[in-house]
Amino acid sequence: MFAQLPMYQQQGKSALNHKLDKIQALSKHLGHPEKEFKSIHVAGTNGKGSSSHMLASVLQEAGYQVGLYTSPHLKDFRERIRINGNPVSEQFVVDFIQEHKSFLEANRLSFFEMTVGMAFQYFAEQELDIVVVEVGLGGRLDSTNIIVPEVSLITNIGFDHTDMLGNTLDKIAFEKGGIIKPGVPVVVSEYQHETAEVFKSIAIDRRSKLVFADRKKMPDYETSLLGNYQQKNIKGVVTVFQELEEFQVTEAQLRTGLNRVVENTGMMGRWQVLNRHPTIVCDTAHNSEGLQLVLAQLQRERYDTLHMVLGFVKDKDLEAILPLFPSDAHYYFCRPDIPRGLDVSILEDKAAKFELRGKSYSSVKSALMAAKEQAAKTDFIFIGGSNFTVAEVV
Repeated sequence: MFAQLPMYQQQGKSALNHKLDKIQALSKHLGHPEKEFKSIHVAGTNGKGSSSHMLASVLQEAGYQVGLYTSPHLKDFRERIRINGNPVSEQFVVDFIQEHKSFLEANRLSFFEMTVGMAFQYFAEQELDIVVVEVGLGGRLDSTNIIVPEVSLITNIGFDHTDMLGNTLDKIAFEKGGIIKPGVPVVVSEYQHETAEVFKSIAIDRRSKLVFADRKKMPDYETSLLGNYQQKNIKGVVTVFQELEEFQVTEAQLRTGLNRVVENTGMMGRWQVLNRHPTIVCDTAHNSEGLQLVLAQLQRERYDTLHMVLGFVKDKDLEAILPLFPSDAHYYFCRPDIPRGLDVSILEDKAAKFELRGKSYSSVKSALMAAKEQAAKTDFIFIGGSNFTVAEVV
């Protein structure tokens, strides 16, 4: 499956079919499985993965059978397709490919299009109460955008994938806002002056109720997902449940669900603590807005010395990202083991321009090993820069 079909996470833009014709053809071939389940659709630059897992966790606590579709995976392809935290079976994946292989190959579907079709078929067969669907990239032309959800949720808008979504926040917001469906309420987690008018315009045009979650008064909530930046995501999630008319969730179920996200959904890679003494944390934040939130969290931590294990992919704007990192940390530069991985010598040279000093290593694991050897028990080791860097350590 990985060898025969293009995959954006491995190859980049060349693997992306940024339109809906092929997923619509696959949906028709499968008998339109997306019409067989109710859903919540989640888009955004940062926070959409965490928010999707929170939504699923709360719904599980309320006793519903809940599907969850997310991307990318970290360790196992089956992480993308879950029901009540349990990944799709290997047998279903094998059987789906075998049954539809000729169609998939003849129509030259992308890896993501194929996976969306697989997920929707699986969810339709399982007769679920509701499915939480995370957008892969953008929204308007994302393969997941063939569903008509009960509620749409849009989290933070920031600069990422600008070569495909646009180089201004309002252009990116237009692409994300493409998930807004006629008459379907839309929740925006975070009011941003640069994007608010875009969402208002789309909502008015489609006669959809629009709610900015962070402008509502609500009690304080906690979540098991670490990092103070999750508070922005929580407000969007709580507001979704206020708009989700057919699914009843009590206050107790809401609070329990938010505090059992990892246990209920198996989520990994968001401020995930791997060790204590020294503290080792990894996070998949990989664009400037997401990294700003993570680095702000780092500043709140107590430690003697900070060690940073960093690896990026080739298409990241390092000129925008690297200035965010502290110059007083010890750096261990590495390359994630995928074709898109940025050559470590390029990363080290670029980092030096911003006074980020350290050494290069042949792999993520060797970089982490070196950091562990150098770190005292009172130090802090952070691993990040890419989903693929984190995937090699969790």
